Amino acid sequence: MNVQTLALAFLAATTVGGLAWVFVYPYISGEKKAESRRASVARTEPAATRQADRTQRSRREQVEGTLKELEARNQKNKRIPLSMRIEQAGLSWSDQKFWVISGVLGLIGFGITYLVGGGLFGAAGMAFAAGFGLPRWLLSFLKKRREKAFLKALPDAVDVIVRGIKAGLPLFESIKVVAADAPEPLRSEFLAIIETQAIGMPLGEACARLYERMPLPEANFFGIVIAIQQKSGGNLSEALGNLSKVLRDRKKMAEKIQAMSMEAKASAGIIGSLPPIVMILVFITTPDYIALLWTHPIGQFMLVGCAVWMSIGVMVMKKMINFDF
Repeated sequence: MNVQTLALAFLAATTVGGLAWVFVYPYISGEKKAESRRASVARTEPAATRQADRTQRSRREQVEGTLKELEARNQKNKRIPLSMRIEQAGLSWSDQKFWVISGVLGLIGFGITYLVGGGLFGAAGMAFAAGFGLPRWLLSFLKKRREKAFLKALPDAVDVIVRGIKAGLPLFESIKVVAADAPEPLRSEFLAIIETQAIGMPLGEACARLYERMPLPEANFFGIVIAIQQKSGGNLSEALGNLSKVLRDRKKMAEKIQAMSMEAKASAGIIGSLPPIVMILVFITTPDYIALLWTHPIGQFMLVGCAVWMSIGVMVMKKMINFDF
């Protein structure tokens, strides 16, 4: 028997064995029966389970849709108009009144600087600072002060809403209770929610608009919870209870960060106040020596440059020691 015959016999035997393994072995080993049983179990899935899965999937889709809508709205309103900034500061001014006050402050700064011998260049710089920078700084200061007062009262307000819901009150009535007893500015913001809902806007959307007037993550959390519950349902008291815990934890974290950064803030305050203090002391001791800063053109230019660089340094230090979380 030659080698070619042996090779052909080996290949034939291998082929027959492979075919038997593929087509015959599953029936002998019981794999086919196991597959049929698994398929029958999968086909006989309870209808209640399938309905629960569909309900959970639908609710998840509603939550995702709500979050996408809120994110798109926040991205769209990223550039805040002047009227909204005035409203966020808690003022009832119109845009025209704001511009008139800015112009008056600019004229006053220009006139005072020019009369004391600051020169035309120094007077123009002071007019720009008083007419353009001072009103916006005032809006920012009032806005931050209002936001701090809002954050201080928000966790207690959420707890009041939770207790009202657990007692059987509707959400709208619980918000009315908060609007009646809460301090400012929380009272005004919740009254705005009530007025907005009274003219036909859904309560979830009215609460979501709170973030436009009070651009804080905590206000955004509150609006998202209410908006999602209004669309997809769920245990609102439990969700708001968890939100209250999160708000209090964030407040504790902010206070801890403030305590840890007080040393850096004190150092920045000392460094920033040294140049003006030295300038005042030199003016008291030898006024003729330092008077060149506002009587000579080069001195005026140096004084304006120093003010600009000092302002940049103060802003950089403020950015370094302020933590956002």
